[in-house]
Amino acid sequence: MKSPRKLFLLENPRQALWLHGLLAIAALQLTGCVVGPKYHTPAVPAPPAYKEVGDWKPAQPNDQNLGGEWWKIFQDPQLDALELQVNVSNQNLKAAEAQFRQARAALRYNRADYYPTVTVAPSATRQRVSAHRPPPNSIFNGISENDFVLPFDISYQADVWGRVRKTVESSREQAQASAADLATVNLSMHADLAVDYFQARSLDAQEQLLNNTVTQYEQALQLTENRFQGGIASEVEVQQAKTVLQTTRAQAIDVGVQRAQFEHAVAILIGKPPAEFSLPPLPLTAPPPHVPLGLPSDLLERRPDIAAAERRVASANAQIGVAKSAYYPSINLSASGGFESSAISTLINGPSGLWSIGLSAVGTVFDAGRRRALTDEARAAYDSQVANYRQSVLNGFQQVEDNLAAVRILENEAKVQDEAVVAAQNSLNLSITRYKGGVTSYLEVITAQNAALTDEVSAVNILGRRMANTVLLIQALGGGWDRSSLPERPECCGKLASNSK
Repeated sequence: MKSPRKLFLLENPRQALWLHGLLAIAALQLTGCVVGPKYHTPAVPAPPAYKEVGDWKPAQPNDQNLGGEWWKIFQDPQLDALELQVNVSNQNLKAAEAQFRQARAALRYNRADYYPTVTVAPSATRQRVSAHRPPPNSIFNGISENDFVLPFDISYQADVWGRVRKTVESSREQAQASAADLATVNLSMHADLAVDYFQARSLDAQEQLLNNTVTQYEQALQLTENRFQGGIASEVEVQQAKTVLQTTRAQAIDVGVQRAQFEHAVAILIGKPPAEFSLPPLPLTAPPPHVPLGLPSDLLERRPDIAAAERRVASANAQIGVAKSAYYPSINLSASGGFESSAISTLINGPSGLWSIGLSAVGTVFDAGRRRALTDEARAAYDSQVANYRQSVLNGFQQVEDNLAAVRILENEAKVQDEAVVAAQNSLNLSITRYKGGVTSYLEVITAQNAALTDEVSAVNILGRRMANTVLLIQALGGGWDRSSLPERPECCGKLASNSK
């Protein structure tokens, strides 16, 4: 007596063939292996501490991350309002976001190879056979007939050697690198805005200083003219006072050139034409805030450009597996079926059905070294990405050290410069007193005026440089970004800050 299973297969040969086909696909997928090297993050040297840290205040546990809106550390409402507009209107940021979406689409395209391709090509024709077509007296000669066909085809290449898996892996890591590139552009645009903003405020402070100095020089000129009218001073001294006054006025006007350029740069960064934007003057007075520092090893997790370089290394490693899979035959499964009838009314009936199923394997026997060349190319590309990653790490350490040194040294320079400003102002006051008492000439006053103005302008410029280098230090540290912000599955998750699957 036949078993129920055998009886079922005998009575349903079509279902049996489909079942065998599905079992073959499952067996190939389960028993397949993934060729290519396993990925390991390349080793990079990380010093135990930054060289230029000096007596920098150690970071507190709650200061390890600046947070996404790092610019709030400056406590400047005007800057906060401008920075928020970058996310909305900056065109470079929009371009980087579009590139990320492009990488996500490429990943989804490659993932489609996990599944079979199904095509349908329905057709309807009516034809007449020639009455004189050989052989003569055929029963079909002179006959007109209809042909309605509703076919479908299924094709599938089994991922036995992991070619599809490695391709998807490479695309996923490229998409993650693109997400890190987007974070890099985002950080760069916000940092550029902050630098331009503080440079403009530094020029506002310089212009304010020059205008105040002009007022003092006007008073000095009035004093000299009164002394000249009283026969105490010479006309030469009057002209000297006028020269100093007009020179300082020219310097105050000249500041407007650079100030306008920084204002225009801020307008472009927030996505507005310069004609539609105005930055109200706000002289810079407060020193920069303290920036919390982590360990150098933290930089590998904090910098989006380093994360992008590392993800490209992983992508290149997966491409080696793709190249090596070409050494193995490809297993193709195909099936077709449908309905065909001469009458539309009987098209979907059982007797009108047709089907076929097949399995094929294609392997390259000789290609004159093409596959070896592709593998060597993939390995070379991997080595190149490893070198780029390690260079990105070194560049990151350099940028932190450069700006850390600048912030620390400029802070010390500012203290010395402030003492120089006080000394120059005391010297000017003494010179004016001596001039009024007739002890010295006006040339001594002019020399003291120039020295005092030069020292005050230098102090303002140092403050501006300190603010700019503080911004650049924050940028070099990653601006509060964290590697966990990368999407783990970019093909299905729209938010960059999400790791949800």
